[in-house]
Amino acid sequence: MTRTTAAGIHPLDHLVLPTQNLDVARSRLTSLGFVVAPTGIHPFGTENCCVFLADGTYLEPLAIGSEQATIKAAVEGNVFVARDRLYRESRGDEGFSAVVLGTDNADADHARYVEAGLSAGGTLSFSRAFTDTSGKSDVASFKLAFASANDTTDAFLFACQRINAPDVDRAALQAHANGATGIMEVVAISDHPAEQSRLISVALGNPAAGVGSAFHLPNATLSVLDPVSFTARFGVSAGSPTKLRFAAVVFGVRSADATSSLLAANAIQHDIAGSDIVVQPASGQGAAFIFREIP
Repeated sequence: MTRTTAAGIHPLDHLVLPTQNLDVARSRLTSLGFVVAPTGIHPFGTENCCVFLADGTYLEPLAIGSEQATIKAAVEGNVFVARDRLYRESRGDEGFSAVVLGTDNADADHARYVEAGLSAGGTLSFSRAFTDTSGKSDVASFKLAFASANDTTDAFLFACQRINAPDVDRAALQAHANGATGIMEVVAISDHPAEQSRLISVALGNPAAGVGSAFHLPNATLSVLDPVSFTARFGVSAGSPTKLRFAAVVFGVRSADATSSLLAANAIQHDIAGSDIVVQPASGQGAAFIFREIP
């Protein structure tokens, strides 16, 4: 996947979905028709069970594997862990905390965030083992740079540079029974959407990325809606957010009828909003999941 377009706009890489228990997340996501990867363990106390999509994006359900290790990492300046802990303290252990953008140069992104006064802290480099469905393992290495406006957001964005992509076959991990092939849209909620535009534009790498409430990434759209508009569009309660928070993920699927049939067979409550199939947030899911047939 191209990490940055000619216009300097970064693509969507993945989404971070805090959860209290990976077993619950794995069960929930499987019942939604997703293939869930084997558990990945970070060197700083967190762990994940990712859902990889054919468009190169993925979901990262994130749990705390070692409380002691995460506390130590946060004290030592690990922004990823510190922000995860802050989110859980503010919003609980289930949710949607971060939008992650692909980059070829995390150091340049960090410098841009610092210059804009929107850096959430120092960069983070780390490696972890990655295992595919056949049991083949390799090492995945990353460098992250973090952007946040602490006074206006419960969520944050960060850039992810893939230093080493593991040499494993992800094909089986991307063949989802619900027909999902990628992420079409990410939806955030804010009482004052216009106030979030600078943070998002800086994170995306181009002030011209946003048109109204929609920010157009190379491979998806990031929309910021007020609570009334969000509820009217998806039929999901938005609550009363005073800060920006991420709330929904729109997946492209091959057949809406097939997706709806699978959800019904698995006893997953879902609603129809226009041409969208809407699944309300639940433990292990973190956000509203919307399934939309690809034109």
